[in-house]
Amino acid sequence: MMQVREQSHINASGDIDLECWLQQLPLELDAADASRLLAACELAKQALHVPGRDCGDWARETNCFIAGLDIVLILAELHVGMDCLLAGILYRAVREQRLQVDVVVAQFGVEVADLIDGVVRMASIGDLKMQGDNPVLGQAHGQKDNIRKMLIALVDDVRVALIKLAERTCAIRAVKNDEQRRHDIGQEVFDVYAPLAHRLGIGHLKWELEDLSFRYIYADAYRKIAGLLDGKRLERDHFISRVEEELSHVLRDAGLDFEITGRSKHIYSIWSKMQRKGVGFSQVYDIRAVRILVPRIKDCYATLGLMHGLWRNIPNEFDDYIANPKENGYRSLHTAVIGPEGKILEVQIRTQQMNDEAELGVCAHWRYKGANSDKVLASTYEEKIAWLRQVLDWHEETGDARSVAEQFSFDVAQDRVYVFTPRGDVVNLMQGATPLDFAYHVHTEVGHRCRGAKVNGSIVPLTYSLKTVERVEVLTSKEGLPKRDWLHPGLGYLRTSRARAKVHHWFKSQAREDNIDAGRHLLEREFKRLALTSVDYQRIAKKVQFNTVEDMYAALGAGDLSSTQVLNAAQGLIESRPEPELRLSRAGAGSYRDQVQVRGVGNLLSHMAGCCKPLPGDAIIGFITKGRGVSIHRADCARLVNLQESAPERVIEVEWGAAPMDNYEVDVAIEAYDRQGLLRDITGLFANARLNVLTINTQTNKKRHTATMRLRVEVPNLGSLSKLLERINRLKNVVSAVRISE
Repeated sequence: MMQVREQSHINASGDIDLECWLQQLPLELDAADASRLLAACELAKQALHVPGRDCGDWARETNCFIAGLDIVLILAELHVGMDCLLAGILYRAVREQRLQVDVVVAQFGVEVADLIDGVVRMASIGDLKMQGDNPVLGQAHGQKDNIRKMLIALVDDVRVALIKLAERTCAIRAVKNDEQRRHDIGQEVFDVYAPLAHRLGIGHLKWELEDLSFRYIYADAYRKIAGLLDGKRLERDHFISRVEEELSHVLRDAGLDFEITGRSKHIYSIWSKMQRKGVGFSQVYDIRAVRILVPRIKDCYATLGLMHGLWRNIPNEFDDYIANPKENGYRSLHTAVIGPEGKILEVQIRTQQMNDEAELGVCAHWRYKGANSDKVLASTYEEKIAWLRQVLDWHEETGDARSVAEQFSFDVAQDRVYVFTPRGDVVNLMQGATPLDFAYHVHTEVGHRCRGAKVNGSIVPLTYSLKTVERVEVLTSKEGLPKRDWLHPGLGYLRTSRARAKVHHWFKSQAREDNIDAGRHLLEREFKRLALTSVDYQRIAKKVQFNTVEDMYAALGAGDLSSTQVLNAAQGLIESRPEPELRLSRAGAGSYRDQVQVRGVGNLLSHMAGCCKPLPGDAIIGFITKGRGVSIHRADCARLVNLQESAPERVIEVEWGAAPMDNYEVDVAIEAYDRQGLLRDITGLFANARLNVLTINTQTNKKRHTATMRLRVEVPNLGSLSKLLERINRLKNVVSAVRISE
């Protein structure tokens, strides 16, 4: 049955006696910890109370403060450390935006602030109220699973879950007389937080959360079972007294230390068993039950043997959770026997440590590690996650347990993001998903017509990476169509294979002639931007497994082939050539070693011409200089044309070698309308791409408000340069970003 707790620290006038409250805490505090806790109480009290507010606001503020005190009382019963208690008392003030996080950091440290931040993030689940007729919580089974998964994804420290459980326990107690709110809070607790307490093994809170939420949601069933229990209470108490007397005599004669208590069956547990087994109240055997605590594991089995010797056990009603613990760590021996008067009796046998684990779950785990609880609670992130992996596996008692368990490990939850639709439904996406991925998840047509998105009410780019608990709204046009740029992996529009497949399918279904035109335009634009004017399209088409250039264009237009693949193929042609007779190398520049092949000439000094800076994949020609070896030019270099006219005998054939270069120097020209932060944004893209900028020259025309930039950068290949130029072109105010040859 539910527990009733007195609040003796609140007097008749509503004033709060903090010293009295401190004495009620079921733990021993030294002077320093007591002082910190009282300081946190005073800070929360001052933050929540704003002078001059009306009576209604003052009542709310007082209730928030009292809730903080009650949260700490519950956490203290779970034997958590001081940081967790401090976070519990300050949480409501931070959530109500009356207390700034930096104040918490300054007075109580980063760890306390991080715990509060974690609980605030979890609270956003419950903050989403009814949207029209569609409640966020208590919807279909799949929706509730998504909410649970999102909750797990938010919990990177198990103490965050404990604080939230304590807070929800206070909340469901507080709505006893509020008929309007108790159903919503009861449903939320029933769907999310009671199962969480169960999987964390915290029976101390689980039973109360289950019974209270069951009472508020299924009031008729609750009253019926409660009435049946009350009607048999005297008979049951008399029976349990006789059982304790007979058992005590047998166990004492065996020389065992023990403690026997009658165990009350919780109302929700009775109802759940009746539903699960399809039986009536009279067939729930464990309404009459006792629990026996003994010092050691071997005493558990000795007691079991004595039990079965005293009374006949019922077949198939024995469970050894000591040898085979439950997934949440629960350990005990369970048996059912035909006891005195021929009545069935359930018996649980365990050690004191097992009992603490059953009541406190992970908290007992910390308690029994043999170290101070604060030290254990400050253990590494990996240790906490290891524990969560063992306990956060949901709803073994539901019919859909297997499929839920397969999807619902902590690892999977941490690799997902859980965002809300405008109606409050939860959408489960892979980590890094964008608003465009979200749009295609909602519906294919929504994705096709997507032209923008809002996250938490603010416009964001379609490449924005969504975060858990954000609310996403898709902005669509009436007759929008997908864009081929969405398939470009370097631009970051689509991160999920599901959305990418839908865009790909749309383009593949278009007419071949349209795809050929689109592919030709896309490739010509790409090569022009990279200043690749001497390109053998036929060889590239063969390299990417197409018979004709038109087939390659059609594949590009349909999305079967990306421009990056074509660029890689152009560069890959170098590596497929036969071994050269001789190779040229550039002295003193390891990054240019073994890059150019010259037929019929001995080893010569070589260097890349500064006028055109060729890259692998460019058509190239060598020119023998006086004293500097061979200068390597792009075939379309204007300076080379002049050199060929003046000294044609010094022009030689060269080609790219097989060994890849580390980096190549290229020149990039950027034209833009000037604005504040333009240079910072451009150099930031280079930094994110891990590309080195060797020189940069910027000229600004104040009359025309334009800026011209010339940069010399090092790039590893054409593909990385292509991605970089595309990203620069998409910056605000940028007109063009291209590679230049001179």
